[in-house]
Amino acid sequence: MDGILIINKEEGYTSHDIVKQVKKILNEKIGHTGTLDPLATGVLPLLVRKGDKAFKISYKS
Repeated sequence: MDGILIINKEEGYTSHDIVKQVKKILNEKIGHTGTLDPLATGVLPLLVRKGDKAFKISYKS
């Protein structure tokens, strides 16, 4: 699976916690586009395998 997953991060979890959970479920390489502390809530884009390359290309433009 390659792509970008949009996660609605709830309070009490770090970005690392979310990445760890999704990595365990998908058994894939997962990255994220920015760190949210445990008190933050909101959108956390996760990059799955080649999704990382798509993000890097669009970020440079």
